[in-house]
Amino acid sequence: MTNSTATAASPEARTAAFYELEPHHHPEGASTMLGFWIYLMSDCLIFAMLFAAYGVLGGNFAAGPGPKDLFELPLIAVNTAMLLFSSITYGFAMLVMEKGKVRATQGWLLVTAVFGASFLAIELYEFSHLIHEGAGPWRSGFLTAFFSLVGTHGLHVTFGLIWLFTLVVQLSKKGLTPANQRRLQCLSLFWHFLDVIWIGVFTFVYLMGML
Repeated sequence: MTNSTATAASPEARTAAFYELEPHHHPEGASTMLGFWIYLMSDCLIFAMLFAAYGVLGGNFAAGPGPKDLFELPLIAVNTAMLLFSSITYGFAMLVMEKGKVRATQGWLLVTAVFGASFLAIELYEFSHLIHEGAGPWRSGFLTAFFSLVGTHGLHVTFGLIWLFTLVVQLSKKGLTPANQRRLQCLSLFWHFLDVIWIGVFTFVYLMGML
């Protein structure tokens, strides 16, 4: 199109020549996954700040107990196994979801919930034991950072369990609708994300603390 032609054309014609007037059509639910990925990235920032705080305060014991005095690695190893097993069973839930098996999906979700609840129970036992020994979050900078990091992860697992039970109920009422499948996929991302974060906690806080 020459300059003289573009000048002579009507405003509507010039708009059509340079812009797409028809809106793009996206598949249903596409924005849901995009929005959830954005949420996960923001959660990564939260945990990055907590890891950074622990890196700065992790050596400030205030003449109190340190990791070697407090941590029980065999118990933490069992706790880690609980969360890793829950990630595997959630993977099985996603596999049977793809086959359209509602009951099997619910069953694997409930098995996942058992492992997740076991993880939380062990973590609460650890917290109560530390506080009973006088090693609460107020004792030192190290313990403040420890309780903040591990406690925030535990809260995420708690919210994940609530979400999981909500989905089990929704599956009973509506089955594997496209919306419920998207919700299961989002929870899958969230659950595996928590596993990755915990591996970082286990390595950076517990294993390195015992060296």
